[in-house]
Amino acid sequence: MEQTDNEYRAQRLANLEKLRARGYKPFGQAFQRTGRLAEIRHGFQENRRVSAAGRLLTIRNMGKSIFADLRDGSDRFQIYAGAKQLAEPAFQAFRALDLGDHIGVTGSLFTTKTGEKTILVENWTLLSKALLTLPEKWHGLRDVEARYRQRYLDLIVNPAARGLFDKRIRAVHEIRRFLMERGFQEVETPMIQPQAGGAAARPFVTRHTALDADMFLRVAPELYLKRLLVGGFDKIFELNRNFRNEGLSRTHNPEFTMLEIYEAYSDARGMKELAQGLIAHVAEMVFGTLKLGATERPIDLTPPWREIAYRDLILERMGADWFDLPLTEARCRLEAQGVGADPKWNLLLLTHEAYEKLIEKTLIRPTFVTRFPADLIALAKACDDDPSRVDVFELVIAGMEVAPAYTEMNDPIAQRERFEHQAGENPEKVDEDFLTALEYGMPPAGGMGVGIDRLIMILSGQETLRDVILFPQLRPRKAGEPPEEPA
Repeated sequence: MEQTDNEYRAQRLANLEKLRARGYKPFGQAFQRTGRLAEIRHGFQENRRVSAAGRLLTIRNMGKSIFADLRDGSDRFQIYAGAKQLAEPAFQAFRALDLGDHIGVTGSLFTTKTGEKTILVENWTLLSKALLTLPEKWHGLRDVEARYRQRYLDLIVNPAARGLFDKRIRAVHEIRRFLMERGFQEVETPMIQPQAGGAAARPFVTRHTALDADMFLRVAPELYLKRLLVGGFDKIFELNRNFRNEGLSRTHNPEFTMLEIYEAYSDARGMKELAQGLIAHVAEMVFGTLKLGATERPIDLTPPWREIAYRDLILERMGADWFDLPLTEARCRLEAQGVGADPKWNLLLLTHEAYEKLIEKTLIRPTFVTRFPADLIALAKACDDDPSRVDVFELVIAGMEVAPAYTEMNDPIAQRERFEHQAGENPEKVDEDFLTALEYGMPPAGGMGVGIDRLIMILSGQETLRDVILFPQLRPRKAGEPPEEPA
């Protein structure tokens, strides 16, 4: 008869009492290690004495001989506990250990007849008793959700998940190294702001009790980073969280990691070179290749990347006469392609809906989409040859926007006009402090944001952001409610 979870827990509690009776504290103290298991493996020498600690992930009990696998945050290592090597009380206590327990061992290194590097256990101590049974494997829809809700279990039993997050950590390290080697300085700007600026998004609202004022979790750090350009920092970046009180989807999480870069005396072309260099560097250093993504549809990141104007993409998809159509006909054409359109939308909004819903998802290989309508982007400088367009690009890879970049607006008069037009009947949304800063003189500059979660998702070939965020946002589960479908 199959045991229930409660029965397994009761059995583990009984083992805990056996260990306690033999003098083993079930939740022990610090343990001095020779090194992490990867370091012990790297410096392996026959008969060398070592001390190691980790979690028991397999136990193979053969009577007087017990082989087990110990795992820490760096590697897995086999250990051997024998009745001849351990005193009888210590050996019998070892037999009461369960999968998931943390132990520390001291002994000597040897190689088994099968060639497995192993620690011959001479002494051991209990560091932490696991009271719940580890899952053997993940399968089915329910366990897909459990991987997100109980990420700690996913990391224990799924080496591929741990490997993915190790790569994410390395990628972030390489991003910082790449930028710092080029003279950029990392800075920090406020996450709680009196005005939600720098992007058009719905903010999270909070209350500052001492100031008796509503505050906002930032939707973007842009306006504060530009204040630093005014203050004399000329090559800066920030790698931190943004928050947007919007939907959950395969490519959206309300809390996400963003890299923002600003370089004085540069422009969108400088940011294009930086984007190509940075992403190619991360791909090669962390993933070892420039051909990445899903195995069946790899993406070639070899520079130079394609560049095409926003208007040209629209004309290719929506027809050469698109911008000459009456509104009613443009709306009908869009709806005929399966995209809903609000009757109040003008041609600008209909056009951008066509771009976001029909065109962007088709741009699989890296593509710089340039020259967006000025009315869509309030913080970028107009193109010299056409003031109705702004000198920007959106880098799209695998059908997702990964990195928008601008030649930044540094004209305080034009910036005020853009802000006021955008604010409409809500003049309080105009950031007067930022406009004051601009009036002291901001140098010409290029700026770029890189969505780190999406970048890692693309480079690792994952299908959803939830797979590359350690603790993704999930809808609260009510008692008795079935697991949700993965977004």
